[in-house]
Parts: sequence; structure tokens; C-alpha cells
Amino acid sequence: MRKCCKCHEVILGLSVLTASLLGTSCGGRSVPPATGKIPVVAHVFVLVEENHSFEQVIGNSAMPYTNGLAQNYALATQYFANRHNSLPNYFMLTVGDLVTTNDLFTGTVSSDNVARAVTAAGKSWKIYAESLPQPGFTGSAGAPYARDHNPFAYFDDVLNSPSQAASIVPITQLATDLQNGTLPDYAMIVPNLANDGHDCPAQAGNCSDTQKLSTVDGWIKNNVGPLINSSAFQDSVLIYTWDESDVNDMANGGGHIATILIGPKVRSGFQSTSTYQHQSGLKLTMQLLGITDFPGAAASAPDMSEFF
Repeated sequence: MRKCCKCHEVILGLSVLTASLLGTSCGGRSVPPATGKIPVVAHVFVLVEENHSFEQVIGNSAMPYTNGLAQNYALATQYFANRHNSLPNYFMLTVGDLVTTNDLFTGTVSSDNVARAVTAAGKSWKIYAESLPQPGFTGSAGAPYARDHNPFAYFDDVLNSPSQAASIVPITQLATDLQNGTLPDYAMIVPNLANDGHDCPAQAGNCSDTQKLSTVDGWIKNNVGPLINSSAFQDSVLIYTWDESDVNDMANGGGHIATILIGPKVRSGFQSTSTYQHQSGLKLTMQLLGITDFPGAAASAPDMSEFF
């Protein structure tokens, strides 16, 4: 991993102001200057992986595709999850509130949320969930599907509306929507437990953490790579993050995690040293769609305009 470009330091003898206007250079590579403005794009995607720290992911030779994305696009080097166990972090990414500390939570969430905000703005959303038993499924099912990785299955907006529930679809629908030009404005992408770093790969009994992360990397390349390489992605941003860090990392509640911003409008090669958590990721998804409804803690969260 190359050293971070710290845009708030004096660089090559330039003043801070001059450096911010001209862009910075890191390892001989020029980083575009910040515009200070978050663009409005046609599509926002949020890809969530499981239970690994920044240090386990960034610089790991078992994850060449992921690290290529981090180098070619923009990396948040001080991004932290909100707590340990999955569901509260998924809620923070979509509700702006932890809601619960229990992954076995079976309640209904009536708070403002992404589905409500996006729908009220006249835009569309979907969650592409691997191993979903059937389209529109909001219940619990056995592994490798995990309901606690699908926050939309708890929202009253979705539970009380068959048309909203229809936006919960299997991961296979992503390739179909890409081919047919029917991608939603907002989408969350969640692999199943065998492909998200949580469990060992399918058909593997015991496995190393390297095998888990190599599987994550290959899954993203095969399932999300075609999206990134498509013409539809020219007016899109993908936020690639992790729900929480390794269980032993308690920093800021949920530990230090890798978060990569991907898209043609992102500052290529930029590495931020500002501190963010999932409420800032939620706020960014709304801003990128031109939506001014920021659910829960997103309303007061630091914005991520430095990435553009």
C-alpha cells in the first residue's frame, strides 16, 4: 500500500490552499483537485462485505481486484463501523440509527429510511441479495442467506407494501437489470455468507482467512466488475464497504474498515485521512441522488465531499 496523500499538509513546498487547488501527488501520481461539491448521479450502489479490518483488506495480496479499485479510485483510510455485530451497521447505512444490538432482532422499523426517502423523491431502489429464497422475501431463512444483512426486510414501508417488497431481489437480477437498462437509482448489493467473508467458501469445511478474502475478491470481480465496466456506470458511484471490522478491533465502536468510493466522478487516486462512519456513507448516498432527506444520524454526519 502506498502512503496516503494528506491534502491538509503542505506538499512539495506549496501552501495548503495552492495544494488543494492544484491537486496533490502521491508516489508520482497526480490526484485531481477537489471540487468541494458532491455530484448528482443516476445510480448509487452500496456493496457491503463482512467482518474484516482495514489492515486485513488493504495491501492484502489475496485481494488484487479490491486493492486495484482502492488504488484506481478513492480510499477512505479512517472509516469506522459503528459497533460489533452486523445488523446495527446495516441499519446505520440505511436508517441512520443502530435500532438494535441484536442480530436476531425480529421487530419492525418505522423510522425514516432509505426506501422511504428514495421513494418519496420519485426514485427507485433495490437490494440485490445473494441466495434470497425468492423475490420479495422478507422472512428468515437458513444459511447462506442472512436476513440480518438485508435491512430492507425490517422496514414497515416494505413489509406493508407488496410493490415495495418487490424491490428485494436475488443477486442474479443485477446482471439482468444491467443488460436491460433497468438499474434502480439506489441499490444495495449483499453477497451470501459464503461469499462475503463471514463464513468459509461453499464446499469448504475449514478454511483460512486468506481463502475467505480471496473468495470475496473473486466474487466482486465476477459479480460487480461487469457493472463497474459498463456504460451505465459512467454516471454512477459505488460505495464498497464492510459492515464491521475484525471482532478484536473495537475502535469507534465497530473497528477500522476499508471503504472505497468507485466511479468516474470520484477523485482518482485520492486517499482521505478524515474520520467517517456509516452515517456519513448514508448521507452520501442521499446527496449523490440529489435527495435532501437524511435519515437519522445522517443529518448531522460529516459529508464526504472531499472525494469529488
